[in-house]
Amino acid sequence: MREIIFDTETTGLDNKLDRVIEIGGVELENHFPTGRTLHLFINPGDRKVHPDALAVHGITDEFLKDHPPFADVVERILGFFGDARWVAHNATFDMGFINAELARLDLPPVAADRVTDTLALARRKHPMGPNSLDALCRRYGIDNSHRTKHGALLDSELLAEVYIEMIGGRQAALGLGTAEAGRQTLVEMEDDVVVPLGIRPRPLAPRLTAEEEAAHRAMVEKIGAKAIWAKYGA
Repeated sequence: MREIIFDTETTGLDNKLDRVIEIGGVELENHFPTGRTLHLFINPGDRKVHPDALAVHGITDEFLKDHPPFADVVERILGFFGDARWVAHNATFDMGFINAELARLDLPPVAADRVTDTLALARRKHPMGPNSLDALCRRYGIDNSHRTKHGALLDSELLAEVYIEMIGGRQAALGLGTAEAGRQTLVEMEDDVVVPLGIRPRPLAPRLTAEEEAAHRAMVEKIGAKAIWAKYGA
């Protein structure tokens, strides 16, 4: 099963007016990182970055003007995701923007049944919260000290580690290791391993003393024919 852990940054909060300006994604196969990532900055056209959004991600209009519009990168984005599940923290926000961008190009939306919301997962697993990405990093001991501002790829990488922890995969995946190590571990887990069982050259020494065996036989005789040990002995 392929999953893409992704995040977006936008010019603001209204997906009808605001635009996606950054997207980052991390590919997982059967909950193992493959090493494949996606990271794009996107020119929002005439939509300016709202000051409140700028304070969160630090992406300026000046920086974005030399990057391609969404229409020029949509095939690359959809090609990277392919048939994978879309996994995001507070996915309603991100998918609202993604589907709004697709609608502007007369492309079909991403179906809701292809989306996993890690915020919903976190709320079920930790109902007392808090369940922000930073809070979950602290809960699971994931170093996010380098996250001074939001960034789509960095947040995707952190979320991938959080997601693996939340679904109990840390012991198997060992975090975000190398793609080759991940694939090797997966193959080892998926292959049927047949271990031949030989006959011991010498039987194990009995663990019961003669006195204990005699006491047991006496107890079975006292219980009578209905004793379960009598059935197994027969």
